[in-house]
Amino acid sequence: MIKSVRSFAIGAALMCGVAVAAVQPAAAQATKPVEWSMATPWAGGHWLDIGAKRFAELVGQMTEGRVKINVFPAGTLGSALKVTETVQSGIAEVGHNWPAYDWGIDRTGVIFGGWSGGLTPEEYMLWLYNYGGADLWKQWRQEVSGVVVVPCGLLETEIFMHAHKPVRTLEDYKGMKVRTSGAWAEIATDLGASTVVMAGSEVFPALERKVVDGIEWGGPGINMSAGFHKIAKYIITPGIHQPSGAHECMFNKDAWAKLSDKDKGLIELAGKLTTYETFIGYAKEDLAGYAFLKSQPGVEFVELDESFIEAARKASFAWADKQSGANAWFKKAYEHQRAFQASIKDWSKFRLPIGAAQ
Repeated sequence: MIKSVRSFAIGAALMCGVAVAAVQPAAAQATKPVEWSMATPWAGGHWLDIGAKRFAELVGQMTEGRVKINVFPAGTLGSALKVTETVQSGIAEVGHNWPAYDWGIDRTGVIFGGWSGGLTPEEYMLWLYNYGGADLWKQWRQEVSGVVVVPCGLLETEIFMHAHKPVRTLEDYKGMKVRTSGAWAEIATDLGASTVVMAGSEVFPALERKVVDGIEWGGPGINMSAGFHKIAKYIITPGIHQPSGAHECMFNKDAWAKLSDKDKGLIELAGKLTTYETFIGYAKEDLAGYAFLKSQPGVEFVELDESFIEAARKASFAWADKQSGANAWFKKAYEHQRAFQASIKDWSKFRLPIGAAQ
């Protein structure tokens, strides 16, 4: 089924390109074949394989080889947390990135990348493609960063924490030293924790050596692969700090300008198809990962109390309101997303939640 959908999408894209070419001068549609490098923040795992490499593969297929993208792991072409700078400078023509890693430059990235007051995976799909979220994202990146962006990945709901102690209440959380990133790095401190931001390669050893009391990283699938359950007994859910998120594929503006309109359109479609494939792919991995983690001896799942969840919700929106007063783009993106959230408040009244039928 997935293969047929993929084939249909690619075929439709190529037919669309042929139709466009028929009404435009041939010279305007010609793209000299290019071979580009992609920088990423990922040392390995499914964000590199299902995300970055799959996008590159689809771009090559859809453009019939006119655009070839070679994907490099974290640190190969520049700092793992500075992919945007690597692309801006032209060291890499393409980057696969989580926009909230640009925290120190513009905090607007958390609205698009995912945060504790944000969207579930299903809501992200609607916001990006039915409510104008993707277009707003492109405008923000072009204006603030000077790069061309295509949304190209939809992230799972994360596990709240792998920890050396059970956490249910705010009292349990207070005083903990936690590895995190993005907006939660500040919001968690408002709730009483001490936070540390570190690159992915440092997370496992920091948890293993108890440099930190707990870490957040990803959903059950990727966390299972990382092996956090082997060194920390407690798995805390739900992932209120990151209900979902999204990845971006960014292009150096000078490199992008050399492409034909046809190939630009096909790359946009490759991004949308990768978003769809990651949506279903990560969900499949997470279901399997959750079942595996639940079966492991010595591992204990712990649920946050509703009082903790409500306090985190209030702290998140208070934090965002404060950011809006100091950053016009943050305010614009935040209000756009909040308006969307208000527009779907009746969703649960006529749609059953996933997994409701048993």
